[in-house]
Amino acid sequence: MDSMPVSIEANGKKQEEREAEEGGAEIRASDQTYGRASSFHGWSWQSSPRSSYDSSPSSSWCGVGEWLGFGSESKRRGGTKRKAVKAWYRRRGKGVVAVIALLACFLAMNWWMLSRIQDSSHGLKFRILRANSSTLSIRGYQENKTEEGKISYISGSGHRKTIYAKLLAKAAHALAEGQNKPEPRELWVEPFVPASSWRPCADQRDWEPNEGSNGYILVSANGGINQQRVAVCNVVAVARLLNATLVVPKFLYSSVWRDPSQFGDIYQEEHFINYLKPDIRIVKELPQELQSLDLEAIGSVVTDTDIMKEAKPSFYLKNILPILHRNRVVHFVGYGNRLSSDPLPSQLQRLRCRCNFHALQFIPKIQESGALLLQRMRQNGTQFGPLDQYLVGPFAEAKIKGKTGRSTKRSRYLALHLRFEIDMAAHSLCDFGGGEEERRELESYREIHFPALTQLKNTMKLPSPAALRAEGLCPLMPEETVLMLAALGFNRKTRIFLAGAHIYGGKSRLAVLTSLYPNLVTKENLLSSTEIEPFMNFSSQLAALDFLVSTAADVFAMTDSGSQLSSLVSGYRVYYGGGKMPTIRPNKRRLADIFVKNNTIEWKVFEERVRKAVRQTKRVRSRPVGRSIYRYPRCKQCMCIVK
Repeated sequence: MDSMPVSIEANGKKQEEREAEEGGAEIRASDQTYGRASSFHGWSWQSSPRSSYDSSPSSSWCGVGEWLGFGSESKRRGGTKRKAVKAWYRRRGKGVVAVIALLACFLAMNWWMLSRIQDSSHGLKFRILRANSSTLSIRGYQENKTEEGKISYISGSGHRKTIYAKLLAKAAHALAEGQNKPEPRELWVEPFVPASSWRPCADQRDWEPNEGSNGYILVSANGGINQQRVAVCNVVAVARLLNATLVVPKFLYSSVWRDPSQFGDIYQEEHFINYLKPDIRIVKELPQELQSLDLEAIGSVVTDTDIMKEAKPSFYLKNILPILHRNRVVHFVGYGNRLSSDPLPSQLQRLRCRCNFHALQFIPKIQESGALLLQRMRQNGTQFGPLDQYLVGPFAEAKIKGKTGRSTKRSRYLALHLRFEIDMAAHSLCDFGGGEEERRELESYREIHFPALTQLKNTMKLPSPAALRAEGLCPLMPEETVLMLAALGFNRKTRIFLAGAHIYGGKSRLAVLTSLYPNLVTKENLLSSTEIEPFMNFSSQLAALDFLVSTAADVFAMTDSGSQLSSLVSGYRVYYGGGKMPTIRPNKRRLADIFVKNNTIEWKVFEERVRKAVRQTKRVRSRPVGRSIYRYPRCKQCMCIVK
């Protein structure tokens, strides 16, 4: 759903697990200002005949005066001197004209390159900024009110403004000048030695199969595909803990996602059942004698409100196991993040990893389209990436075998998850510069989709939007994202895959991103209407394609570390990447401190500070206690250290 555009400030309220603050990222850099010293150099006039300024005609005004014939010279030599002066001016004049011509050519070429950037997409125009100007107009879109009263942007002569005008103009200039310069080497690599010492080993087992004799567990997982994936692996661990038989999970229909897809429409059921057979017993449906039971009437329905978040194993043993003993079946409804990361027995932790990284494989339809997307992102290169075999299975090699002749090097690409949909914008309570109209729209969305948040906002004094932004609780906007990428040194020619749903503000909001990086594409751009048609109206299956292309990317950049997609993608890259799959996790708190100086900061200083803020999040470390094992698999339960 395209919504009214916003001007600028970020979104995301979910307090994001503070992932970006880890790895030393919480160290905040103090502002550094770099002044330019200026000094005046005077000339010392000396009367000594040995002065160096007297030894050359061009060394001092005295010497020049004498050489040009000024002073007490005889009339006899005056004519000769005047001829010499004219000849000197003719020679010097030609040199000056040549220098001016070269300078004019340089300025013309620089202006042409900048204008190409400015005009490359959707009419984004960088105007020459006055000293006190802090806005940027985006031409090519105008407001359009639909029959439902919603605001969208259509092609036209309307203007949007952004507070980052000066920095964006500087970014455009830097990208124009650096088109043919090499990118910083660290952009496309991870700290290899420490990262490569961790290897996958969650497939190793040292226990006997579970008989599942205590009863049956039904689960209806809520949320989108990523929340559902976490719920499935959590309930697998719970089934083993309770010695219960798991029925193949069901997915609840969400009014937000509007996708009727079930487990078998996304994942390979047979592989899931067979791969986990040495761990738990899994069946496709309840036995006939239990199907007729009214589970709610007998007290076997357990909702997400009945289970605290991050519930410990002791909770399940104390409260859920008695239900299984009494009724032989329990149904978890709306199940999600309801199992703690710690403390958890080591083997159960490994089982969660085994489920996420080995047991859940996408169905062939999704794998085949994913392989096609990878091939096109790599511009039909015949080499496949290190994660392809785990993501698209046999379709990785099928694409290679379909090629003839020599293998060609694959083009590398950056995958970007821009978490800036209207639900995040509304839930964040952040301000995005759209004024009163924006605030009314987001408030209306909150009243419908987040009534509890609306009630809380009306009854309590909550942090201001500015305070939320300063704490790094607002996801990066498209304008901030493109500034980060440019500051990190990504070339204007970089191929970028944009993952995610509809961006809040639509095309007008993305105009600044596509203008500075014209090689930005989505799955909708890469697939034909016939190829993408089987996935239309199935948001979870479309999200699966985003997951595949993002996970296989040479570099993955997230804008909100609290996003489930970003968490699962980064964890998968760590588990299978072998230290060769870098991920950019910006520290939004530190970036907010940098962005607030957008009107005064010099581009070089901006570059240095952004690179430092991102560099500190790249440290290789094992999983912190209490953190998600799906995002941080570097621990003895999931991975092994190879010396």
